[in-house]
Order: sequence, then structure tokens, then C-alpha cells
Amino acid sequence: MLKRELRLQYKNLRQQLGDNAIAEMSLAISNQLLSLPIWEKTYYHVFLSIAENKEVDTEYLLHILAGKDKEVVVSKSEFETRQMTHYLLTDGTKLRKNSYHIPEPVDGLEVPVAKIDVVFVPLVAFDIKGNRVGYGKGFYDVFLSECRTDTVKIGLSFFEAEQAIEDVFEKDVKLDYCITPNRIYEF
Repeated sequence: MLKRELRLQYKNLRQQLGDNAIAEMSLAISNQLLSLPIWEKTYYHVFLSIAENKEVDTEYLLHILAGKDKEVVVSKSEFETRQMTHYLLTDGTKLRKNSYHIPEPVDGLEVPVAKIDVVFVPLVAFDIKGNRVGYGKGFYDVFLSECRTDTVKIGLSFFEAEQAIEDVFEKDVKLDYCITPNRIYEF
């Protein structure tokens, strides 16, 4: 399928999910993450969930990272340039939703991309080769291309992999893993 078709299909599937199902599946995804060989790392970039889009709730993941005393990095998006600026998430970080309902830090201690060891990637769909479909704005494509080659890229999805995304571009950055409530995909 093409990205735009997958985007439409999976956004519709998400809209059918109730709050309890989202909470249960998000917890299952977070529990799956515990078995990955990533916990010796230091800096973990986490997307803050857009509740209105019924995304995987990363609150459970944030609790795991806090319990493991890891450095958590969150981003602010600049829509004109499609760039993201990354900030350390601390107890004092003030968050505000932007016009797309994305919770973002108002300000804080900036973290260079080169420091980030692991990126948890939001997505709408993915395939068995590690290709992903996002919202189509390209923010994560730019961000992931700036990351170190050894930065671990982990997608989080309520749904299982598609066989193939037909219109993958050369510059699309593949995932290393994708976690669903029932399975860990390694690419």
C-alpha cells in the first residue's frame, strides 16, 4: 500500500480505540520495551503523545525511564523549517500544547542531537522491513537523519506490521525495532 492509504487506514483504526484499550495496549508496549538491549544507554528521546490522535501513551515509558534514572529528551517543532529542537525533560520543565496538540517544552536545557542514544519514534504504520509511515510532515525523517548511526530507533505501534510500504523514499530512515502490544519486531 501507499503511505497516504496506510495513513488513512490506520488513523481510522486508531479512532475506533477506546481510552481503556489505549491504556492497556500502551502499558503492554512499555512492558515489551523492558526486554530490549537498550538500558545501558543514557539519553532517551521520547515523543509526548497527542491524545487527540489516539497515539501510544508514552507516560508509562516515562515512568520506566525515571525509575531507571535515565536522561529524557523531548522536542519542540518549528513548522516553517521542519526542524526540531531537543530539551532535557526535568521536574521543572513546563509543557504547552502547540496548534497541532503536541505537548512541547516551553524552554529548558537544550540537548544536541549527537548526545541522543535512543529515539522512540511515533508512527501511524510500519512494514516488516522497518519502514514507517508518519503524519507526512517529515519532522522525524529530518531528525533521524541527523542522529548518530548507532542511535537506536524504536517505533511504537498499536497495530502489527504491513507486508510492504510501496512508496518508500531513499531518505526515509528505517527503524531498528518496532514494538506492538504483542510483539517485538527487530530489523
